[in-house]
Amino acid sequence: MTYTERTVATHASGRAPTAEVRSKPGLPLVIVLGMLTVFGPISMDLYLPVLPALGRDLAASTSATQLTVTTCLLGLAFGQLIAGPLSDRFGRRRPLLIGVAAYIAASVLCAVSPTIAVLIVARSVQGLAGAVGLVIAQAAGRDIYSGGKLVRYYGRIVVLSGLAAIVGPVVGGQLAGITDWRGIFFFLAAIGALILLAVVFIFRETLPMALRTTGGLAHTNGHFRVLLTDRLFLGALLVSSFASAALFAYISGATFVLQDIYGLSPQQYALAFGLNSAGFVVFGWLAGRYAERWSERGVLIIGIGMITAASLGLLTTAILRLPVWAAIISLLALASGVATTSPPSTSLSMRDYPHIAGTAASLLGVSRFLFGGLAAPLVGLAGALDMVPLGIVTVVASVLSGIAYVVFVRTGGRTTRARAI
Repeated sequence: MTYTERTVATHASGRAPTAEVRSKPGLPLVIVLGMLTVFGPISMDLYLPVLPALGRDLAASTSATQLTVTTCLLGLAFGQLIAGPLSDRFGRRRPLLIGVAAYIAASVLCAVSPTIAVLIVARSVQGLAGAVGLVIAQAAGRDIYSGGKLVRYYGRIVVLSGLAAIVGPVVGGQLAGITDWRGIFFFLAAIGALILLAVVFIFRETLPMALRTTGGLAHTNGHFRVLLTDRLFLGALLVSSFASAALFAYISGATFVLQDIYGLSPQQYALAFGLNSAGFVVFGWLAGRYAERWSERGVLIIGIGMITAASLGLLTTAILRLPVWAAIISLLALASGVATTSPPSTSLSMRDYPHIAGTAASLLGVSRFLFGGLAAPLVGLAGALDMVPLGIVTVVASVLSGIAYVVFVRTGGRTTRARAI
């Protein structure tokens, strides 16, 4: 009996499919999934260098210009709640084709926007469409991998996300030298077109018809309830979300800490940011490898410990006004710690739900964005010249992440409801 036949049989009998040895996916499919992983981050990062010019061209205020970032972020967050359940019901390929096509159209609309209001709306649609790629990359990975290979796959996702964070602003800066902000959105549309071609010719359905969910909104809400009442899933989700809160706090506060407080030039800040992003990539890769070979929970504890130590280092640096090297080391450890928690927390939250992997991925994704979005503004409460709030926010996030691990993940396992869904 093939893997698909076994999983269809277990699904039909009312039990969640167990982890089986799966056929090795081809390299082209892996490349497409990797492209989907960087879809959202590049949409956020690529045009950041041209934000000031965009505001001047459209005669928009700074707050209105920044709203184009916020609406895209919200679209990326809440779009996952839509795309995930739809992919469980209709398969991965059809929603993906629609999502990528909508992304191309939204990118073109961004490029030709005559006013800031039109651009804000277009960016929200771009975010909603881009969210499809984020969900499918995680859900399709769960469709084709299991066990240690699944953890390693999520480690690769972390690496690609980190690379996108490094490359995105750099590529955007280079494009700004040869085109305006409208040209950058046309460039994003071209990337979307390339991904659409890859999906059409390479991406084959990874979720068999017999394993798809049925029913309407009430059935989807039932899946959400099952996931959120599973101790292991909830614990992994909370650990990942609090870690994301610490990361978003770092992203929003690091530029003020290093440039306004310590006086680093933009070039020096770029080097420091690149160092931290490199740490994110390296530790994300290591976490995927060692969680596969050793222990998911063990690697998760190490990641939480790194975040906690880094957060305490930031708070100590702020209170004692330590030199810039102390801040840079703490920020590097924070980014590396968050990357370390990501592969095992994602794997632990996804592994028991192959039949509703899209729904599980959507909850995981939206919670990361929401927790991060709530934490980011808090670091500036005391102004740009005080890093104490950054230290406090990251310490609280790390402590709550540790509590979530102890309460839910350490002893959490598959519940009766999880097996019976």
